[in-house]
Amino acid sequence: MNETEAGKEIVKISYKTGDYLGETIDRDDRRALVRVLAVLRHPTQGDLHSSYDPDVAIFHERRALAHTEKVWVPIQTAKPYAGEIPDYRESLRAALAAEQERTDRLKRWAERCLDNLETLRKDYGL
Repeated sequence: MNETEAGKEIVKISYKTGDYLGETIDRDDRRALVRVLAVLRHPTQGDLHSSYDPDVAIFHERRALAHTEKVWVPIQTAKPYAGEIPDYRESLRAALAAEQERTDRLKRWAERCLDNLETLRKDYGL
């Protein structure tokens, strides 16, 4: 399934902070219409303009694109892909787990920072 068939090409795309594998089903001079086949990286949650700020006016929930969902992307961002295409549900499960692990690591980092800052506050006599 990784070979070009009748003008269809397997590509890797980035779309609204997520990364996907899909097949091109249409294109024009500026963009390609891609049908999603797998999720490589789950979209980031929250406000992209205020990274890591939980107190923004709108904290966005971003869902991964659905299996076979079609999306237009700029043609230069659709990069050819020649590897195996994982099962959509398994790829979604792995991408979500990786995003949860990344977020958990960030949470643990913030907790360590808070501990260090409390120690420093005491050291400073404040």
